[in-house]
Amino acid sequence: MSETAAKTAAADRIILEAEDIHKSFVSGNNTVEVLRGVDLRVRRGEMIAIVGASGSGKTTLLQILGTLDTPDRGRLLFEGRDLAALNEAEISRHRNRNIGFIFQFHHLLPEFTALENIMMPGLIRGQKKSELKKQAREILDQINFTDRGHHRCSELSGGEQQRVALARALVMQPTMLLADEPTGNLDSAGGQRIFDLLRNMSRSLSLSVVMVTHNLELAGAMDRCLTLKDGILHH
Repeated sequence: MSETAAKTAAADRIILEAEDIHKSFVSGNNTVEVLRGVDLRVRRGEMIAIVGASGSGKTTLLQILGTLDTPDRGRLLFEGRDLAALNEAEISRHRNRNIGFIFQFHHLLPEFTALENIMMPGLIRGQKKSELKKQAREILDQINFTDRGHHRCSELSGGEQQRVALARALVMQPTMLLADEPTGNLDSAGGQRIFDLLRNMSRSLSLSVVMVTHNLELAGAMDRCLTLKDGILHH
């Protein structure tokens, strides 16, 4: 197989597949069906935006894709493997190794430096500190943030903190990044910078990205923009 053909095959590879995903919640005496048969395929290196009204279930769907929640019905496959067949410990390992998360609220530890925050996921996994520091510095270099790595997060601006959160999500070299309103607390210029970083990292690492956003301009710049409405994902 030629190099070009190999790259095309890798790009066409399905990383994540959600089939007929249903999810309901009980509210008082009522049952609210948030997801009513969602189907989604995510390819290697693909960037997908999910838009929809507040309360439409976008965050719930993202949590299910990231195994932070489970569907009432339906299948979730990662690289062809049915995740329902995994036990709790295996699901945790899958999530730590394959999925990176970035949220509207970055949840950084303010008393620690940017570098220390980026290293945190690996420290929790028991990885060697020397290896982690090397990986964290490489990520800082990739996002052009090396000169701020030793600053405490409490000293950084909102946009800078979100860059650190992105670096933390990528330090374990995940296959997929799930982003929930990552630019929601930033001004338009700051939001564009975070989006540009996401796109550059997706291209350089063949990283698949699924991003929930209300920013239609950013959503339109992604490979696909899907709308979640009435519990169904419209392609």
